[in-house]
Formats: sequence, structure tokens, C-alpha cells
Amino acid sequence: MNKKKEIPEKYKPSPQEVQNYIALWIGLGSYVDQEHALDRLFMELCPSNIEIESVLLKIAVLNNFYSTNIYDVHTVATHFMDCNIDQRLADGDTKLVDDLAHVTLKNGKDIRFYSFATKYCSHHKPLLYPIYDKYVAEVLKYFRRRDRFCKFKNEDLVQYSRFKSIIDDFMQFYGLHDFNYKQIDKYLWQLGKYYYKRTYKNVRSNYR
Repeated sequence: MNKKKEIPEKYKPSPQEVQNYIALWIGLGSYVDQEHALDRLFMELCPSNIEIESVLLKIAVLNNFYSTNIYDVHTVATHFMDCNIDQRLADGDTKLVDDLAHVTLKNGKDIRFYSFATKYCSHHKPLLYPIYDKYVAEVLKYFRRRDRFCKFKNEDLVQYSRFKSIIDDFMQFYGLHDFNYKQIDKYLWQLGKYYYKRTYKNVRSNYR
């Protein structure tokens, strides 16, 4: 079993490092094109969540691009329709993520699509909703251990209001307040993927 790489002890998050990773992001080719397509879909073509067709389309495309393994797309879309999404997005309601995440499928199984729910909200309002994924979580846990930038339990990362406050604390501690959540996501995701995935090819995979 390969030993997991560790972020170097001398490494420190900084505005320059974030800028470096944002520049790296621009070279990620097909994934950048996918992000542009999602921006157009969520912000221009189907910005509201009133019609089932729009919600179905956004969930299906997001699921395909990120390979999130949602097989019962219609049930998820119906559940999303029941959550009064548009007003809550406009209000920046963090509880919306947790409400969207809990879905009961047709077979009666309860599933929590937490990471997917953060993506769905973020693609509507990227300045209000940071994205959770396993690589971001690993980076946050590492700097918690090393620099104690914030006190939190691992399970706090999957409670969205707490996760967002942890991201805020990270940005404050390292002087990253001039960046937005989308830019910080690009930084944390790439840093985490490099150090916490065995094979890294400088390409962001669709799985988050």
C-alpha cells in the first residue's frame, strides 16, 4: 500500500499560492469547458427551480459531469422541487444544502447526497456557497492539525453551516479574504488532490 503524501511542513497557504493555483486551473482544459457549460446552464438558461424540466436538466448534467452516481434523477429532482430553492438561494440559506442532501429514493432507501447538494447550490450562487468534497476536507483537517487555524470535529465538515464557517476561518487565518469561495475551492481542491490521491495527472477528475 502506497504511503500517503503529506503537505510539506514548510508549506503555508498564502495569497500568492492561491493565485498560483488559479493560474494552474486555467490549464485544466476539458474541465474548464465543463465549468463554463455549467455556468451557462445554471445562470443563464435555467436559473430558476420552478419547473421540473429545468431541475431535471441541471441535476442530470451536474451528475454526468461530476460522475456522482445519482441513478434516480427524477426522485432527486422532485425532492429538490419541494425545498423552495430559489428564495432560499437568494437568502444564502445554509440549511438548504442539508435539506437538499437528504433524499428518500423510490426503493425506500435514505441517501445523503451532501457533496452534490453543495455543488448544486454553488453553481447557482458561487459567491455564497463553497463546495464540499473529500479533497477539500483533507486539506482542512491537515491544517487544523498543523496550524490550529480552527477547532472543529471531522463530522463538522458535513454539517454545511459549520463547514462554511470553517472555510471562513481558513481564509481569515491565512489572509485570503480578497478571494471568493469559488477561487478558494479551486485552490483547496487542487492542493488536496495532489497530496491525497495516489495518482495525479494535473487534471481535475469529475468525481468529487
